[in-house]
Amino acid sequence: MACRVKDNIVEDVLESLCDEGFDGIAGALVTLLNEVMKLERSRHLEAGLYERNENRRGYANGYKPKTLKSRMGDLNIQVPQVRDSEEDFYPSCIEKGIRSERALKAALAEMYIQGVSTRKIKAITEELCGFSISSTQVSRVTQELDEALEQWRNRRLGQIKYLILDARYESVRHGGHVIDNAVLIAYGVDQDGVRHVLGVSVSLSEAEIHWREFLESLVRRGLHGVEYIVSDAHAGLGAARKAVFPGVVWQRCQFHLQQNAQSYVPKKSMKQEVAEDIRAIFNAKDLEEAERLLQLTIEKYEKGAPKLAAWMEENLPQGFSVFDLASRYRKKLRTSNMAEKINKEIKKRTKVVSIFPNNASCLRLVSAILIEIDEEWRHGRKFLNMTEN
Repeated sequence: MACRVKDNIVEDVLESLCDEGFDGIAGALVTLLNEVMKLERSRHLEAGLYERNENRRGYANGYKPKTLKSRMGDLNIQVPQVRDSEEDFYPSCIEKGIRSERALKAALAEMYIQGVSTRKIKAITEELCGFSISSTQVSRVTQELDEALEQWRNRRLGQIKYLILDARYESVRHGGHVIDNAVLIAYGVDQDGVRHVLGVSVSLSEAEIHWREFLESLVRRGLHGVEYIVSDAHAGLGAARKAVFPGVVWQRCQFHLQQNAQSYVPKKSMKQEVAEDIRAIFNAKDLEEAERLLQLTIEKYEKGAPKLAAWMEENLPQGFSVFDLASRYRKKLRTSNMAEKINKEIKKRTKVVSIFPNNASCLRLVSAILIEIDEEWRHGRKFLNMTEN
């Protein structure tokens, strides 16, 4: 539903523009933004200012000043606040601007760290944004960004029903050498079906100690209620998972199992057939049918491809935990493809850097990407419909 700005506000804006001309555009925009944000707050609360309403979902709680940079200069707006509301409120009319501002800060910080001169940064910001930035401001932006991202990485967590774990690698300099460091990432789906980016860490490897420290940090932050974990068979993760989440059901990613199986196919001409056989097993209607098809498939290949048959018998059952879930959830929770899609987005952004000067730089950029995704998930469509029969 579109917000309608009161006629007298529009009249004030038009009068200001008539009196001041182009010089009044910035002030007019501030007036309009402030009024639209008030209307958004009223819609969020389902009640106007001072209105008595049984359906009220909270109360207005004043305003918080904020300065937005724009091509028209600094816009000093008043962001409406709420209290006693079950859901967080932030005006959508400036939310996109906040994300863009964070992305700009991340870009400025990375340019500074990569050795781009202040003169070039100034030229870039003037061209793209209409304002310049000094070396002192760049340094301050980097510090502010780090503080904001650190606060996000250490925020309190809550009940997460389904946990998805993944790792990717980025090149980082260490003592004059370039080393592939592991970026460990945790995603979750809560009891309402909403996805979240839970945390991220940059480590020297995927050794058990690094996975364990990462998972323990999630628990310390309040993560609880995990019933089901999805991941690939990452090095070190198995032991760490069992230590931190003992007894929690583990689902090995079926997509990666399909890929891993191809390494055991003795002939190229067999690859398509093997893929179809495994797909039929994973698409079975229930666990009993999947186990029956697996046994038939093992018997089919145990003479012509004994290593493949042995691998199937040992590994494919690790992809059967999903059959414990309701059938409507299986397609989305039988793989870690959610993480793979995000990895592509991260790679698209990090390949510009190529080699990070240190772990902090890598963590900064990846965190800035993930926080944007987390915000989109929280305010977007639910990943799972938990109310379906």
